[in-house]
Amino acid sequence: MVDAPPPPASLLPPDTTVWLVTDGKAGDLAPCRGLAEALGSMPVERRIAPRPPFSWLAPRGPADPRERALAPPWPNLAIATGRRAVPALRAIKRRSGNDTFTVFLRDPRIGTRAADLIWVPAHDRLRGANVIVTEAGPHPVSPARLAAARAHPDPRLAALPSPRIAVLVGGDSRHGRFSEADAARLLAGLERLSEGASLMVTASRRTPAALRAALSDLVRRRGGFVWDGSGENPYLAMLALADTIVATGDSANMVVEACAAGVPVRLFEPANVYARHRTLFEALKRHGTVHAFDGRVEALRPKPLDMTLAIAQAVANAYMGHRDALARRTAR
Repeated sequence: MVDAPPPPASLLPPDTTVWLVTDGKAGDLAPCRGLAEALGSMPVERRIAPRPPFSWLAPRGPADPRERALAPPWPNLAIATGRRAVPALRAIKRRSGNDTFTVFLRDPRIGTRAADLIWVPAHDRLRGANVIVTEAGPHPVSPARLAAARAHPDPRLAALPSPRIAVLVGGDSRHGRFSEADAARLLAGLERLSEGASLMVTASRRTPAALRAALSDLVRRRGGFVWDGSGENPYLAMLALADTIVATGDSANMVVEACAAGVPVRLFEPANVYARHRTLFEALKRHGTVHAFDGRVEALRPKPLDMTLAIAQAVANAYMGHRDALARRTAR
């Protein structure tokens, strides 16, 4: 297990209380946790579970009045993401008497009034005076965590011959299925790649069973490591020790996290990649961090692409402006 890195210097005053508001999805928790860590805060995670019809009406409807996660004392700063978290975040703002500073990650689908500050990726159309726009979003794969993983490497991975290739495999999502043709194309490329490299493979809960079995068979025949789902996922250790990373394009979060490792990222794009992901991927290709997956190792070593600290600084600056305004209001 990798030792936790020392907490970063806080960008917020020490008395600042922070909530992370999501419905618990891993893809929503990751950017919120990454932003909170970059802020140097110790957040409280509030997982909402709105009942119908409130869950159906999100993001435009009201928050579930019986939502147990929404109870005082209200935080100084609330960070949220996910469609169902929009009404909850607005309720926190209102019930706190506008004292809580609210931040929403990604397009809330109801415009800029959804939060005091909104972050969106460049491929989203939302713009406004309170909107931060960057190519890549916040995530928990920080330089400190990568450094800790390299300083205390997972022995199962460190023993593998170089070059080591981390293979991050997703699968079916609400935007489309990972077809048999996609799986065959990915496996053929990995077969070529394994001829001169050690594969370190991790799959997700969304990976089709047949593809998961084929990946295990490939590693058994060629050597390497595949996470079988037992114990802690060595995902971070794979990123830290990789010379190249292969990531499937069904998850924008996974690709952006791979870009933070500072090694070439080979992007495997399923046939039905979500259209909004394509715009992000094209931007990452122009940056030089991401390359199309073709079964080869990219020799160039790009700079890490990580916008998390910049986003955190913008959040901290906006929060301090809000805090100063509250102090002036109280002094009147």
